[in-house]
Amino acid sequence: MKKRTRRQKAIIRRRIFLSLCALVLVGAIALITTIASLLSGDTDVITSSDTSSYKEEIKKEPDTFATVLSIGDIMVHQPQLDGGKTSNGYDFSAFFKKAAATYQKADLTVGNLELTFGGKEAGPYDGYPNFNTPDVLAQNIKQSGIDLLMTSNNHSYDTGFSGLKRTARILKENGLEFTGTKETLSDPEYLVKEVNGIKIGIVNFTYETKGKDPNRKYLNGGAINAEANDYINTFSYQRLEKFYAQAQSVIDGMKQNGAEFITFYMHWGEEYQLTANNWQKTIAQKLCNMGVDIIIGGHPHVVQPMELIRAEGSEHTTICIYSLGNAVSNQRRELISSARKGHTEDGVMFSYTLKKSDGKVSLQSVDVIPTWVHKYSNKGWKYTIYPIDGTNYSNVSSKLKESYSRTEAILKNGLTECQQHLGCEITFK
Repeated sequence: MKKRTRRQKAIIRRRIFLSLCALVLVGAIALITTIASLLSGDTDVITSSDTSSYKEEIKKEPDTFATVLSIGDIMVHQPQLDGGKTSNGYDFSAFFKKAAATYQKADLTVGNLELTFGGKEAGPYDGYPNFNTPDVLAQNIKQSGIDLLMTSNNHSYDTGFSGLKRTARILKENGLEFTGTKETLSDPEYLVKEVNGIKIGIVNFTYETKGKDPNRKYLNGGAINAEANDYINTFSYQRLEKFYAQAQSVIDGMKQNGAEFITFYMHWGEEYQLTANNWQKTIAQKLCNMGVDIIIGGHPHVVQPMELIRAEGSEHTTICIYSLGNAVSNQRRELISSARKGHTEDGVMFSYTLKKSDGKVSLQSVDVIPTWVHKYSNKGWKYTIYPIDGTNYSNVSSKLKESYSRTEAILKNGLTECQQHLGCEITFK
């Protein structure tokens, strides 16, 4: 091989240098082009695998909705017991035969159980003043479409400590959830119920009556077993600060357990009064200040107004319906002289709908369906809850119109204010 001259070596080095420069230039142009394409939104430079990953990152979860329906006091007085007798026991399914379809449409249906399942060991089945109801009612309630029961009220101890615990056990055996009382101390004080992916905190409290011993709880004027104190959620009008501390603890616990919306069921107020008293309003305002979203009341046995409450010191609002009235009972206008005429026969199904979007839960709407209890004779007195929802019940149409008018007069202003605040459809027009 011939030895290269200096000139030839210089030419070769120059060619190599120029080739390297050309490669660097091409790479730089490619890089600049790619960056420009990305900045201009040109996705042609993204590979198919990159596109799939990108779409997964921006995919939005679909909105979800949950509707909760609440009904008033479920009671069984002596005439209802007599009318529910069959040849081989009892059957109370007639209570719910007209309302069951409405119950079943909701995602969660809640009732207030104002009685006990004390069993025969607690004595004969009985109505007022110490309610002891056949267990089959729990089965009838479950079959109607009711899912959850509030069990803390002034009649929770009607059949004593054993009856309080047995009531809880019978509900469990029939697949009914409940809150307000316990069978065992390990039962929860409150529920965080997931409905269509939305977690709702639910708790139930009843008022105590006055008593001599500050360490005892009194219901309907009688002291309950000291051992039973922790088996029932109660509050005292005379010791509200203690209740507020417990309520705050419950709210904090609910949130720690993932609650995205909080509902308090309060057994309070004065029987047969068509308006809320100062105690109810004071407690409702305090619960609103604490961040409770909805308050649903019972005990007066008549419908009481609904109100939009605004928190003191924040923009939070709470919707409160002070009493849902009776779902079913024998409290009739001809039997209770102190009751307003016909109002003890009335109740409402109160519903609210929640929406979850982008991980945030908001209240979308509230609504009511007025109800009336029809009492009729058929081998004893029978009772049926009639929803006043436009369905044609020609045999009781005049009674339904009267009941609707009574309920509209009580609820219209407050309900309209709540619905306007939420921007949803107005019920009473």
